[in-house]
Amino acid sequence: MATDPRAERSGRGRALLAGAAHLIWPALALALLLAFNAAFTPGFFHVEIRDGRLYGTLVDILNHGSRLGIVALGMTLVIATSGVDLSVGAVMAIAGAVAATMVVRDAASFPAVLAGALATGLAAGLWNGWLVSRLRIQPIVATLVLMVAGRGIAQLVTDGLIITTNDPRLAFIAGGSLLGLPLPVTLAAAALALLALATRKSSLGLFLEAVGDNETASRYAGLDARGVVLLAYAVAGVCAALAGLIEVSYIRAADANNAGLFVELDAILAVVIGGTALTGGRFYLVGSLLGALFIQTLTKTMYMKDVSADVASIPKAIVVILVCLLQSPVVRGRIAARRRPP
Repeated sequence: MATDPRAERSGRGRALLAGAAHLIWPALALALLLAFNAAFTPGFFHVEIRDGRLYGTLVDILNHGSRLGIVALGMTLVIATSGVDLSVGAVMAIAGAVAATMVVRDAASFPAVLAGALATGLAAGLWNGWLVSRLRIQPIVATLVLMVAGRGIAQLVTDGLIITTNDPRLAFIAGGSLLGLPLPVTLAAAALALLALATRKSSLGLFLEAVGDNETASRYAGLDARGVVLLAYAVAGVCAALAGLIEVSYIRAADANNAGLFVELDAILAVVIGGTALTGGRFYLVGSLLGALFIQTLTKTMYMKDVSADVASIPKAIVVILVCLLQSPVVRGRIAARRRPP
């Protein structure tokens, strides 16, 4: 049966409008935070060019937020399948340990070092995906295994030491620039473009949402639900490994105990702030990046206001809760009901 092109275009238009509506809240939250800094934080928007590279607070936010953004992109696909990955911080530590150890020992060429670190993340993601999709272990339990054991694995790789390196090739990942912006910003943009192309220009995005909405129904419809879940966790592992490479490049050391510490919590928050529901289904990659930038901007704001790192988590949690409440359909419905005339 022939389809009406106008109806098809109308359906795509409604889908785009629905996605844009979910981006309003994280974008508004970020805009309000930036407006606060414009009013109360002198020099927050000052940007200068030195040696062909941009410097300033905003550039720092983009630079340091890129790591969280990359992890959040992979986490978005996992959450879209109604799963969660608590091991991404540990995977960052393992990948960083593998890269630093290979560089220090001069065990392979630098492209092989990069491939080895990313392959480590891929293997970790496949392990998580296998536990969830094949053994049917709950995602929070399956990924908790690697979250707990991962840093021990990283310690084994580094022989329990903090491996330091001054290799200029590895340092370039976090210290280099492209078109005036730090290279991690470019890597985050490239990751977004690749995942958006894969999920929005092919049927992969539909498969992820179908599995997240109802895995049983998607299987009965002929979809390889287990393969989709496995792929989502594999992508999350690669994204975590890429963030681990940026981390080890930035600090020029592989610290198995502290690399990527608690990043999984911030990544989940970024995805939720970006409009993706933890129950799975529709997901928003751009929203997750906006959520990551919001969290990084909030963290930077508190540090610039001399908020102690020991108590910074409290106002951060309060602001995040407020943003999540504003995104709740129930809360928005009650606010709209109060604004209606009697």
